[in-house]
Amino acid sequence: MFTGLVQAIGWLERCQDGVKVRLDTPGSLGSLALGDSVAVDGICLTVAAFLGESGAVAGFRADVSEETLRRSLLGVRAQRGERVNLEPALRLSDRLGGHLVSGHVDGVGTVRAIERQKASWHLELVWNDPAYGRYVCEKASVAVDGVSLTVAGCSRDGARFWIAVIPHTWGSTTLQDRRPGDGVNLEADLLAKYTERLLAAASPGGIDVGAETPLTSNWLAEQGWGG
Repeated sequence: MFTGLVQAIGWLERCQDGVKVRLDTPGSLGSLALGDSVAVDGICLTVAAFLGESGAVAGFRADVSEETLRRSLLGVRAQRGERVNLEPALRLSDRLGGHLVSGHVDGVGTVRAIERQKASWHLELVWNDPAYGRYVCEKASVAVDGVSLTVAGCSRDGARFWIAVIPHTWGSTTLQDRRPGDGVNLEADLLAKYTERLLAAASPGGIDVGAETPLTSNWLAEQGWGG
């Protein structure tokens, strides 16, 4: 489990048995052990081996499944040798400064627009699969390339949404590398997905969890939810 607060930047490389991540600054992820989880651009990967000599960790190698390659941009970015956001797994004693991020990317989105504003950057995104828009609403949480962000507004179906990114987040993550037309890894709010599943199980007739139409206040009232 992660919080979406990026702690380091690395460089991604493709290797025969997975990917390699080389840290910009050795030791920037703190103490790591074999088998530890690290979010790489929002994708939970397991440390399979370390790179470099003894001392501060210079990087690590991780195995990558076909499912991860299909759902995310990891393979494309490794082929290009791009920079990636890194976050070690959350400890139970850590502060939850972002939101609960599983590291299981739902799918890919596309950057529609980037605009520099007086106190922030306006970032507009769209889900490549519009069905995931049902998990997006104003002030909801979303992980973009592993960065915990708050939705400032969205289209009616949620497939298109925009975010105000503060200078600290912009300057300390790879969001600054993105350009209109670029792809991003997206993970919807974990709580929204669990809520949908629980409501579907509680409904006598059930609901189509994969349907594009989001839950409505009328539907909730009909199922006995609310006053």
